[in-house]
Amino acid sequence: MLSFLRRALLGLAFAASITDFAVSAQAACENLTEQGHAYIVCRFDLSNDALALYWRGADGTPLGSTSRLADELGAQGKKLIFAMNAGMYDKALGPVGLYIENGRLLHNANTRNGFGNFHLKPNGVFYFGDGKAGVMETSRFLKSRINARFATQSGPMLVIDGQIHPKIQPDGASEKMRNGVGVRDGKIVIFAISTEPVSFHDFAQLFRDRLGTQNALFLDGSISTLYAPPMPGIGGWNSLGPMVGVTEGP
Repeated sequence: MLSFLRRALLGLAFAASITDFAVSAQAACENLTEQGHAYIVCRFDLSNDALALYWRGADGTPLGSTSRLADELGAQGKKLIFAMNAGMYDKALGPVGLYIENGRLLHNANTRNGFGNFHLKPNGVFYFGDGKAGVMETSRFLKSRINARFATQSGPMLVIDGQIHPKIQPDGASEKMRNGVGVRDGKIVIFAISTEPVSFHDFAQLFRDRLGTQNALFLDGSISTLYAPPMPGIGGWNSLGPMVGVTEGP
C-alpha cells in the first residue's frame, strides 16, 4: 500500500512538473498594448531557458522558416516553443553582419556605410551564452572583445544607454510591422513584435519606457515573424535568414 501511494505521489509530481513547464512556456509571451499599439512580448531568463541562434539545417542549407526549424529540432528530440527572425540577411538568406553560432564565427561584423535600416548607425549586436546576454552598439561590442557563444548584428539600435537612437525622430512617418530585442539584468531577454504597423519611435519607446531595457536592437520590419504556440503565429515566411529559438528537451 505504501509503495502504491509513493508511486502515485511521484506520478502526480511528474505530471505537475510537466504542467508547470507548459504553463511557464506559454506564460513567456503576452499581448501588450502601449500608446494605442498592439504587441506580443516574450521574456526568457537565461538561467533557465535554452536560447540559441539557428541559420542552416542539417543539410547545410538555410532553414528559411520557423516550421522547418521546428521539424529539425524535433528530429533531435527537442521541442521548439519560441522562434523569431534574428537579424538582417541577403538574397541567399545569409547574415549581412556579425553572426556567431555555438561559438563559431560564421560571418564577420559589417562596419561599412550604406543604405537601409541596417546602416542607420549606430547599429548593434545582440549576444548571449553561458547564462548571460546583452545588446551593444557594434563598435563598442567589437572593442569589448566579448567572447560570445551566440551573436547577431542588426540595425539600427533602438535604445542606447537609456536614450532613443538620435536619428529616430518622434514625427517619423514610416509605419511597418517591426520586431526587436532588449535585455534586462544581463540575463532577461525580451523580444517584442508589433501586430500592426508602428513607427520606429513608438517601437523604441516600448523598449525604453514600458519594457525597461537600457539597450534595445531592431531585428527587422516587414518580414517580422513569431512562432510561440499557443499564441497566434505572425509572418510564416519561408525565406528567413538567421532565427533565434527557445527549446524544451535535452
